Amino acid sequence: MPNIKSAIKRVKTSEAKNLHNRMKKSELRTTLRKYREAIDAKSPETEDLLKIAIKKVDQAVSKNIINKNTASRKKSQLQKAFNAMSAE
Repeated sequence: MPNIKSAIKRVKTSEAKNLHNRMKKSELRTTLRKYREAIDAKSPETEDLLKIAIKKVDQAVSKNIINKNTASRKKSQLQKAFNAMSAE
């Protein structure tokens, strides 16, 4: 544990930010999982879930939770899965 007041504050804020980022990343994973399950079930609300998933990915990029190239790849995979499901 740090002794200096500013170092103590940094530890505290760092832990808070870490918790927030973990929550957002978990939320993103949950959204993507729900979308994949809807694709597998060929659910009618898949298009709505696609929009929500893309929005969550973009929000994660804007908050520096994931890298922009990772987000681009994920959005491409989401759209590709949707197009494949629609084509069937």
